Amino acid sequence: MSRRLNLPLKGQAPAKNAAARSARRLVTMGKRMRIGSAPLRGPYLPPEEWYEPAEARCTGDYAVIVRNAGQGYRHVITEEDIRGRLAQLPEWMLAGLDVVQLSTMTRKKRRAACYGMQWGSTIYLYPIEESLVESFGKPPRPQQKIEAAMYDARWEHARGQWRLVWTEAALRDFYLNNVLIHELGHILDSRNSRYLDRERYAEWFAVEHGYKASRRADLAQKAAAKYVVRRHG
Repeated sequence: MSRRLNLPLKGQAPAKNAAARSARRLVTMGKRMRIGSAPLRGPYLPPEEWYEPAEARCTGDYAVIVRNAGQGYRHVITEEDIRGRLAQLPEWMLAGLDVVQLSTMTRKKRRAACYGMQWGSTIYLYPIEESLVESFGKPPRPQQKIEAAMYDARWEHARGQWRLVWTEAALRDFYLNNVLIHELGHILDSRNSRYLDRERYAEWFAVEHGYKASRRADLAQKAAAKYVVRRHG
C-alpha cells in the first residue's frame, strides 16, 4: 500500500527557517538542462509546488506524488520503482527527504526542460517525450556524450538536428541511478553554497551511489547466478 503524508501545499509561502530559505535560493536549474541556453534563475524558474519540510516523521516515510505527465510526454518510472531504489540506500541518506514528485511537463516548462530538480526537501522528476527521442538544435557537450554512453543511449546527427535516442530500459536506469540519486545528493549537501560546487557534489554522489552501486549490484547478481548454474549443472 502506498504511504502518503498529509503535506501542506504552498505556492510561494515564505520559508520559516534559514535552511529552507537557503534551499530555495540554491535552486537554479535541474539535472542537466535539455536545452543549450544559460540556466534559468529566480522568478524565471518553471513554477513548482512548494511542500513545507516535515517537522517530525520517521526516516523513509516520504510521500510520492504522481502528476499527469502532460500531452506528448510520459513518466518512465513509477512510485514502486522510486521506493524500491531508495530502499537500497542507508536510512540516513533519506532523513532529509519529504517528497518525490513525478511532475507535469507544461508548455512553459518545455522552455527550460530538465530531468529532475531539487527544491528544499522535495525531488521533482520530469517526464520524457513519448517517443523516447529528444531533439536538440546544438551538439552535445563531451560530458553529455559520456553520460549517454554510460546509460546506453545514443546520439544521432542529421540535417543540422541532434537527437538523443533512448530505450525504455536505458531511461529507467538513467532516472533511477542518476537523476533521482543526483537530486538526493543536493538534499544531503549541507556544505556547498556555490552552484558549480553543488553540481560537482551531486554528480559525484550520483556516480558513487547510483551508477557504480547499481553496476556492482548487477555484477554480484550475475556472479551468484553463474555460481548456482555451475553448482547444479
